[in-house]
Amino acid sequence: MTETGKKLANPPLDEISSKIEKSARIAGRKAADIALIAVSKTRSSDEIRPLLESGHRVFGENRVQEAAEKWPALKAEYPDVELHMIGQLQSNKAAEAVALFDYIHSVDRMSLVKALAKEMDRQDRRLPCFLQVNIGEESQKGGCDIKAVPQLLEQARDAGIEVAGLMAVPPEGTNAMPYFALLAKLARDNELDGLSMGMSGDFEKAIKLGSTHIRVGTALFGPRATPAA
Repeated sequence: MTETGKKLANPPLDEISSKIEKSARIAGRKAADIALIAVSKTRSSDEIRPLLESGHRVFGENRVQEAAEKWPALKAEYPDVELHMIGQLQSNKAAEAVALFDYIHSVDRMSLVKALAKEMDRQDRRLPCFLQVNIGEESQKGGCDIKAVPQLLEQARDAGIEVAGLMAVPPEGTNAMPYFALLAKLARDNELDGLSMGMSGDFEKAIKLGSTHIRVGTALFGPRATPAA
């Protein structure tokens, strides 16, 4: 916000918010129950600031090191920011992740569960986590196997981690709806409420199938600059 506390208009944010409200209404849901995570990976502080000045406070980053370079200063200025780790997380980055983020969306293996639980205990800081599922069974993507969800859920809970729900990224270039529906079924079968699914091109579909957290970057910030040749 500005020095006077007045929120500045932000057309992309207003447009996305309108689409969220429409999709939620069609699904018989409340827009307030859907968190819009502004994906700020590769975006500079100057690019992020207009969204902050408009009043938006929920952001997502893919890399711990990149987030550590820009968010401590921004969070000092906007202390009510909620920062989500949405990218793959290495176990050796658990300490930094627990210190910096408020949510982790990419818990996909027991070694990471152990590392995060240890750091949460050491730092006395509890972060809700999503279990990432390799919903399209793609070898190049992170996420636990579909059949391994109940076991990983049990391991996380036994370690004292609050599991907020499930997260997934459908295969690129396919119809995302069946994958969203499958993730929603997995969540119901495991009595989980949270669903982190849906991005710039498909978040409206995800909302209609129950998404509680959508991850939107390009639609909010515009295309990323192409590096010079």
